[in-house]
Amino acid sequence: MGLSVGIVGLPNVGKSTIFNALTREQNAESANYPFCTIEPNKAVVPVPDPRLDKLAEIAGSQKIIHATVDFVDIAGLVKGASQGEGLGNKFLSNIRETDAILQVVRCFDDQNVVHVDGSINPIRDIEVIEAELIIADFQMMENRLSRVVKAARGDKSVAASLPVFEKLLAHLGEGKMAHSFAEKDSDAGRTVFKEMQLLTDKKVIYCCNVDESGLAEDNAYVNSVKAYAAERGADVVKICAKMEEDLNGMSDAERNEFLSEYGVKESGLDQIIHTGYHTLGLISYLTQGPKEARAWTIRRGDTAPKAAGVIHSDFERGFIRAQVIAYEDFIAKGGESACRNAGLLRTEGKEYIVKDGDVIEFLFNV
Repeated sequence: MGLSVGIVGLPNVGKSTIFNALTREQNAESANYPFCTIEPNKAVVPVPDPRLDKLAEIAGSQKIIHATVDFVDIAGLVKGASQGEGLGNKFLSNIRETDAILQVVRCFDDQNVVHVDGSINPIRDIEVIEAELIIADFQMMENRLSRVVKAARGDKSVAASLPVFEKLLAHLGEGKMAHSFAEKDSDAGRTVFKEMQLLTDKKVIYCCNVDESGLAEDNAYVNSVKAYAAERGADVVKICAKMEEDLNGMSDAERNEFLSEYGVKESGLDQIIHTGYHTLGLISYLTQGPKEARAWTIRRGDTAPKAAGVIHSDFERGFIRAQVIAYEDFIAKGGESACRNAGLLRTEGKEYIVKDGDVIEFLFNV
């Protein structure tokens, strides 16, 4: 399991600059004109986790393997994208399989950086993007309706979900997001939603792109986005794309010093990943040994067998027990042996709920 994030926004709001900064290399062209990105850019980015360095040092691990996040950046969407305006609508299929959407919103004034609509209004921009996502979902479902109706004639399970499919289609047609559909959590609703991979059902993180002056104190644009997000139970991150771009090529020490000068504790990458984990309810557990120290991503609340299955499905099927040490104990005592002697290594069974930072060894039958 990993975290995947689709980046959307209007043209020229800083999406590609943020993508470049997040990946810490120039994987996406960026320029001061709309539709600079015309092909979907994809990158796999390691999740920064300083715990792994300490774990590897104590365990004498030869290498460190981080959990990863997949970022997908598509061309900017504009009003009317679903009718052929612009380019972004062509690439929405590339983010249907992502776990969350990062919607980049411009929250700064600069006459030298053009805006596709000629003025700065982040709420208007958000509503334009969300309207296009609703239309994209509606069109996809409308295109599938005839096939679903045909399949329902010979398949009782499809027939049972057809009324919900049609209600959801009408719901989208009224300009409403899929996540607000009343029958989403019914048996038929879960079936339809799992099949459709609807864009407007995904968790959204609003990313306020500010200038350097907007980092220390929220401006009116950021405040409006935060209020909008709060009404929808969504998370918000605030980053300066230009500053993030400047961090490329810096050492960790240089990066930390640079950030501190702006009163920022985390880079944009760290903020987005941590927020993404929180939004989706994800945590990481750790494994260690002479070959490698590694982080594994699971959902908060997963049991030990479920967590073991992330390593390999055989681990879940043949699960016997888990040997668990809290990360803080592992570091404080200086390793597994000392924790065992101190009685800090616990044997946990199938009902154990894995905690963030647990250092685990699984025992299983093949």
